[in-house]
Amino acid sequence: MLSGHARIAGILGWPASHSRSPRLHGLWLRRHGVDGAYIPLPVRPERFAQAVRSLADLGFRGANVTIPHKEAAFAVCDRVDATAHRAGAVNTLVFRDGVIEGSNTDGWGFLQNCAEAAPGWTPDAGPVVILGAGGSARAIAAALLDASCPRVVLVNRSPARAEALARALGGPIEVAESPPLAGAAMLVNTTSLGMQGQPPLEIDLAPLPAAAVVADIVYVPRETPLLAAARARGLAAVEGLGMLLHQARPGFEAWFGVTPRVDDELRAVVGGDIPLHAPDRGAGEEQSPPPQRRA
Repeated sequence: MLSGHARIAGILGWPASHSRSPRLHGLWLRRHGVDGAYIPLPVRPERFAQAVRSLADLGFRGANVTIPHKEAAFAVCDRVDATAHRAGAVNTLVFRDGVIEGSNTDGWGFLQNCAEAAPGWTPDAGPVVILGAGGSARAIAAALLDASCPRVVLVNRSPARAEALARALGGPIEVAESPPLAGAAMLVNTTSLGMQGQPPLEIDLAPLPAAAVVADIVYVPRETPLLAAARARGLAAVEGLGMLLHQARPGFEAWFGVTPRVDDELRAVVGGDIPLHAPDRGAGEEQSPPPQRRA
């Protein structure tokens, strides 16, 4: 039951129908008995800034932002925090007394997911190799560097894009033509390779140390070929669904005043219909491209 005091938030995207965030936040709202709602908000790119200001005027508490609006969200904010500056994009909006505030929780969600799925790993454990140089790669690299990772190495199909990202972030970050896995503490895939309907990521994990962690931000399927190969070698594997779940927590707390938790019930509600393994290429429903914010 919603009252006249209901708190309202949602997910801004174009389209927004693919987003799993409404079922995610919906479970938390029911669990905590919050007088509120979280709804999909499909907005065309050319109307985005106007839509955000209208939501603030209408009394919304805020919104998540997914593709293709994350950079536009950064531009429309009155204030952005350090996470948004480092990521160069916003995935979480909070409206306070007519002021639009922005942050980026993707990197934080990635680290929280790793801490849960691979508790023996810490960001300062050693070098991290990141495949890809898009928005997710930037957010994750920034979070790793801010958490005292000694070195981040970017490997991308377009080296120029990776070099531009390295310059933007600064610090101990390098670009390589091929993944320098020997001695790496973690390998992270931020590309769409391995996603349902896409080719698998072909990489030899043999050079990775036995204590290394392999993470994939793809979450359809739940176990990508990369993660299956990592587990076959006895390496710790971190799936992408947990990043989606954890990145949502700060926004929910800001909008609804409750600190939610990620647990098995949430995973079942949000990802219970996601196949564990990918079918043959071309079969089934494809996941949306890996977020520049996952939402």
